[in-house]
Amino acid sequence: MQLSNYPEPPTESTVSAAHALARIVADRRHTIREMQREQQVLEEKVMYTLAYISPIRRLPNELLRHIFMFNFDDHPCCAWVLASVCVLWRRLALSVPKLWSKIRLVTSQSSSADTIRLWLERSGDKVPLDIEIYLQVNGSTSESSNRTKASSPTPWLPPPPSPPPHYVLPHSPSTAILLPPAHTPIIVPQSPSHHDAWGASPPHPSSRSSPQSQRNTHWGHIAIFYLIERMPRWQRFVFRFDKPFLSISALKSINGDAPILKEFEISCAETIYATEWSWSSPIFKTDLRSLNLRSLPSNHLSLDRILYIIGSNPNLESLNLHFTIVLPAILPLLPTSLPRLRELTFGGHYHMSTLADALVLPALDTLNLDIEARDPIEDTITNLLQRSNNPPISHLSVAYGSTSSSTLYYGPGGIVISWNFLADLNHLQSLSIGGTPLEPFLTALGTPDEEQAHWACPNLTSVAMKSCHSHPDGISKLVQLIEARNPDTGTATMINGVTPTKLRHLELHDCASVGQDVLDWLTRRVDKVVCVEAPYARSP
Repeated sequence: MQLSNYPEPPTESTVSAAHALARIVADRRHTIREMQREQQVLEEKVMYTLAYISPIRRLPNELLRHIFMFNFDDHPCCAWVLASVCVLWRRLALSVPKLWSKIRLVTSQSSSADTIRLWLERSGDKVPLDIEIYLQVNGSTSESSNRTKASSPTPWLPPPPSPPPHYVLPHSPSTAILLPPAHTPIIVPQSPSHHDAWGASPPHPSSRSSPQSQRNTHWGHIAIFYLIERMPRWQRFVFRFDKPFLSISALKSINGDAPILKEFEISCAETIYATEWSWSSPIFKTDLRSLNLRSLPSNHLSLDRILYIIGSNPNLESLNLHFTIVLPAILPLLPTSLPRLRELTFGGHYHMSTLADALVLPALDTLNLDIEARDPIEDTITNLLQRSNNPPISHLSVAYGSTSSSTLYYGPGGIVISWNFLADLNHLQSLSIGGTPLEPFLTALGTPDEEQAHWACPNLTSVAMKSCHSHPDGISKLVQLIEARNPDTGTATMINGVTPTKLRHLELHDCASVGQDVLDWLTRRVDKVVCVEAPYARSP
């Protein structure tokens, strides 16, 4: 019935008919809603029934654990996800301590240390622990540091192998993370946290006694307390932070016994001058395979003490030491042989070159020296290789990680007077240099002259240069080098039966102004070219 069929004005009978019709409509709508609710209940029952009879639920727990462990091998933090799927999976994940044995945590002082406690508790009491913690201190980022990181890799945080591991955030960040490796998958666990912004500015002086400030003050003591309780189970321990933090004194508590520890690292991107470190800790006498110490809080360490720590771990395979302040040796430095060492990285104070003069490394494959410049570094390199019976090193880096703020006295490390030692590095594949004149280096790698018997570094495929000052003919020397090693057609000239391998990778960071035409020419000759010019040297 349409509204126009009702008489005007309404009568008592028409009003009653309208009310009756309205009641019918309301009843029908109520019936529809009831049927919709019944449909929803039935759909939920169907969904739960299908889930209940799904094949995955019929798998034995032993087989499901096996599948969990396959996932764990590729994704160390998968336990947080697996424990969030359903009650059964959560119960099963919590019953497998090994799923929680690899800690990958990106955190800050404003987050709760209970994430570490919870992780350690779920790992049980017997499973060896693999710990990696990255602490981002509030207010540590700046435009200058961002530019440095963009132009070249941070020396103390090398990119991880592919595929990168997963890391866990204790809460959702509001700004970009700088510490973990790039393109790192992130898992957010359901664990206690304070939900504070990572990028929050430091507290105002008037609010230093606030609960937030107190958490920042004590984070290190709480986190390290939880960690050292499980020290006998440490198999790998990596703790990195970008700058000193309020509770950094907690690090001196790491002085217990770790009998199964194989890899140990504590690194800071900035120099630390305060707080003592316990160098008599038994942790340095556990027959380590990898030792990485950078800018540790100590300013009273002598060379003989460092050499003693190295000698206490004769089976080292990787050694990375960077000290800004080192005292001269008190006791004589005795020759120390590390027969298994394949990677050596020394940086910081110029006394570290004296430490290198005491080592014998017959299995050396990778050598990185970033020592403050006082004396020519080629003598240190040559003597080390001759003393070690000329091991076939394939990767060499000299002062490539130096920055203007990383040295105290003599500026960026790695003064090289002569590159003649490159003629003896026939197995070298990758070469990175920084802070050295460009022309002599390029000449040494170019076509041999009358005094040279053969090509220098004939197997070289990658060259990286950073902050290498150049004269006007520096770019022409670069072009001559590429023309000699990467000719447009055919292969390079054979000299005394040796033909050099073509360069595949070329990097120039803050060196000379290349120009777009030269850059285009380089990209046609070399597979991968990376060129980052200093702001004042960029072509308009």
